[in-house]
Amino acid sequence: MTQHLAAPAAPATGTTGTDTGWWRDAVIYQVYPRSFADGNGDGMGDLEGIRSRLPYLKDLGVDAVWLSPFYASPQADAGYDVADYRAIDPMFGNLLDADALIREAHELGLRIIVDLVPNHSSDQHEWFQRALREGPGSPLRERYHFRAGRGADGSEPPNDWESIFGGPAWTRVEDGEWYLHLFAPEQPDFNWEHPAVRDEFRSILRFWLDMGVDGFRVDVAHGLVKAAGLPDIGAHDQLKLLGNDVMPFFDQDGVHEIYRSWRKVLEEYDGERVLVAEAWTPTVERTANYVRPDEMHQAFNFQYLGTYWDAAELRKVIDASLAAMRPVGAPTTWVLSNHDVTRHATRFANPPGLGTQLRTPGDRELGLRRARAATLLMLALPGSAYVYQGEELGLPDVTDLPDEVRQDPSFFRATGQDGFRDGCRVPIPWTVRGSSYGFGNGGSWLPQPAAWGSLSVEAQTGDPGSTLELYRSALAVRREQPGLGAGDGVEWLDAPEGVLAFRRGAFMCHANTTASPVRIAVPGRMLLSSEQVRVSVDGTAELPADTTVWWAV
Repeated sequence: MTQHLAAPAAPATGTTGTDTGWWRDAVIYQVYPRSFADGNGDGMGDLEGIRSRLPYLKDLGVDAVWLSPFYASPQADAGYDVADYRAIDPMFGNLLDADALIREAHELGLRIIVDLVPNHSSDQHEWFQRALREGPGSPLRERYHFRAGRGADGSEPPNDWESIFGGPAWTRVEDGEWYLHLFAPEQPDFNWEHPAVRDEFRSILRFWLDMGVDGFRVDVAHGLVKAAGLPDIGAHDQLKLLGNDVMPFFDQDGVHEIYRSWRKVLEEYDGERVLVAEAWTPTVERTANYVRPDEMHQAFNFQYLGTYWDAAELRKVIDASLAAMRPVGAPTTWVLSNHDVTRHATRFANPPGLGTQLRTPGDRELGLRRARAATLLMLALPGSAYVYQGEELGLPDVTDLPDEVRQDPSFFRATGQDGFRDGCRVPIPWTVRGSSYGFGNGGSWLPQPAAWGSLSVEAQTGDPGSTLELYRSALAVRREQPGLGAGDGVEWLDAPEGVLAFRRGAFMCHANTTASPVRIAVPGRMLLSSEQVRVSVDGTAELPADTTVWWAV
């Protein structure tokens, strides 16, 4: 049942009340609500749990918190199948809990960004249920993509599109028509050519802006508009986007008109509200189209996320990313992990070329060392950075989850995504001991490893060598150093093979991506290093393997 506040909060003025372009160098922390903190002891994270941990995020040093979906949902895809965009799912709380979370975050100086899922709804959404009941010819069916099937008896799908989760992108209903779903069958795609869909989402934006949120992360931002006529793909490989050859269901130019209209809605409000695109595109140049001055403010840099710990490859994607964003005046974003990919502490523990979803733990010590170094490199780059919950603890993916506890819908399909996203969604540990290591007073919806307590916030707090204290120090230094944060370029410096060296004003960074120590001339005062670095009396320093160092020049 939908729960509404009697009187929505007035539009927030943000945490500063002035135009600062805060998103240009913000560090934004992603909270996956079901796995962050459990406030009522039912084994599932919730809004009250998140609210109770806001002081931790403030002390960590982040600027904003992005919340993955908490809307009313049957949870066929962990909340990315929304039944009511103006209600909180009871498993997470209610609108009063959301209001309290937003208000308390603002009191602490934290901004709140919420997920918006506009490409598709749940099959339990009121519109879709009415469309099914009313049958062919119903006006509600025009708000989705219902089509007659092919073949003499209509028993074949309307086209050859495949679901990202595997299998056909079409499901047939009892009356014989088919509906499109680029993801799970429980997630029918909206028809964004229909004016009612566009009007509804502008209304949804205003609902949450009135609640005081500071922005929206837009799920599948590249997928809303489909090619006219829904043409077959034919022999084109659906899993590969080459050059500017975009798929007929992704990255169509028509999406940009939608985001220009959304930008106008946000500009009705004070406080610098922002739009962030989850846009998987073939090139960073295509990604830049989403952040032109009258569209979104940021777009995730998936090209960077997918780059292995290799100096040459990293420099290539850094240069390409900065160059692509410079003409549109948008900040580049940097991200290493999220709720859809294997945590980078595990990815970097495995050989390159295995993709972003793995089922092998690899060399844990190596992966953690590289993850720490990669974090300092990321935080030294110009623009905004995203941190996925638990990466500040150096958490690895949980690769040995039994099949019977997995809940990723793509796991249950033979093709499509690998289906191992549950490994990065295991509830994070807060305490050394306890039934769920401080996640809550009960258990946890996914089993936590026995060694989880040693990686907890409690175990790492105060330990100068811990990954948590490295993050805290890095974010503090990032705030203090004028050469860090916003900007659109770096000055590359000569360095030994396998080492990245660049300067930004009075700040310098060295990142050794090799498996061997490298000796360099000391350029100034050491600010921070991911591993212990020895400085010799002769003015040189030895950078250990897989180590990043920050210097004040």
